This record gives sequence, structure tokens and C-alpha cells, in this order.
Amino acid sequence: MDFALWVMQIALGLMFLSTGATKALSYEKAKTSLLWVKQVPKGLVIYIGIAEMIGAIGLVVPKLTDIFPILTPLAGFWLAIIMTLAAIFHFRRKEYREIMMNLLIFACLSFVTLG
Repeated sequence: MDFALWVMQIALGLMFLSTGATKALSYEKAKTSLLWVKQVPKGLVIYIGIAEMIGAIGLVVPKLTDIFPILTPLAGFWLAIIMTLAAIFHFRRKEYREIMMNLLIFACLSFVTLG
């Protein structure tokens, strides 16, 4: 079980670090690869990207270093909230394919948070 948690934490951490960096540091690239970015204020997209990068670090580093390891499930919890808000956003826009991805990521984050 511990191995599965580590695999999930690292995979989610890398995913959120990558997508967060695209949103926060490469706004123009995000505009071309994510359709919704064009219709949301630039500041909000950058804010989401920064939150995702911080969450990615929080998923792995505290547990890895054994310094405040309680931060790992907290990071998972707050990233799950971001995924919930993303699913609501995509539901309102009738982007059902994206909702399925949000729900899958939410389930993985729940596993990490509860594990």
C-alpha cells in the first residue's frame, strides 16, 4: 500500500507541476493547448498554475523529507478541491470530457489524502 501511495503521489506531483508550470509560466502555450484559458482572465490562470505547483510540491516533499508530513494529505485535499471547482467550471461549459479527467484526478487525490 505504501508503494502504491508513493507512486500515486509522485505521478500526481509531476502532473500538477507540469500543468501548473504551463499555466503560470507559459501563458501563451497554455492558451494554445487549453481551450478554456482564452476565456478566463490571465491573472486567474496564473494563480491556478501557481496553486497547482505549490500543491505538487506539497504532495511529495513533506512526506519524503519527513518534515511536517501532515502537509502531504493537506495538499491532496486542496488539490482535490481545485479539481472539484474545475469539474463545476467544465460542467457549466458543457465540456464533459474534461469533467471525466477531473473526476479521475479527484479519485487519485482522494486515495493520497486518505492513505
